Amino acid sequence: MTTAFDAAKIGLLSISDRASAGIYEDKGLPELEGWLQSALHNPLKFVSRVIPDEQPQIEAALIELVDLERCCLVLTTGGTGPAPRDVTPDATLAIADRVMDGFGERMRQISLRFVPTAILSRQTAVLRKQTLIVNLPGQPKAIKETLEGLRDGDGKVLEAGLFAAIPYCIDLIGGPYLETREEVIKAFRPKSAQRKPATT
Repeated sequence: MTTAFDAAKIGLLSISDRASAGIYEDKGLPELEGWLQSALHNPLKFVSRVIPDEQPQIEAALIELVDLERCCLVLTTGGTGPAPRDVTPDATLAIADRVMDGFGERMRQISLRFVPTAILSRQTAVLRKQTLIVNLPGQPKAIKETLEGLRDGDGKVLEAGLFAAIPYCIDLIGGPYLETREEVIKAFRPKSAQRKPATT
């Protein structure tokens, strides 16, 4: 008997004045979508938005992706620095039920391997209803490093990526069972929370 992978709906939100105005092409969302498809066995449906750095619009988009679209996971890119128009974390916290501080701490730890300015990032993660919302970096290279982690030349994991903790978090809040491809990222779950792997 075969077991099907759970379907999952994921919200992707790019916050950028210039990309939303069509001045340049957004590259964060294609990077995110491609990485998620490579990392997960699950059938995925993406709901994507590109919006300007305006807190009311960010809050409205996050509420839509959670309350109306019912995404189990929402990933944002951009707007997490200290500049006056970087308001993604402020909008995220404004619509949150609970804050997940460890995600922001881990993202900064990974980024500090590359640049000392990682301490300027205000990236955070929160729960709203049965959805995890995570603020990611804006650059495609940094998005992949943050999610996937770092390996040496032999493939040994040097720094576990953020996504290793996301499937179990989504389990705990009542979402679909996300199954990762271990060659990309290995999800951590305690043995009591592990299912027999799906095969279709």
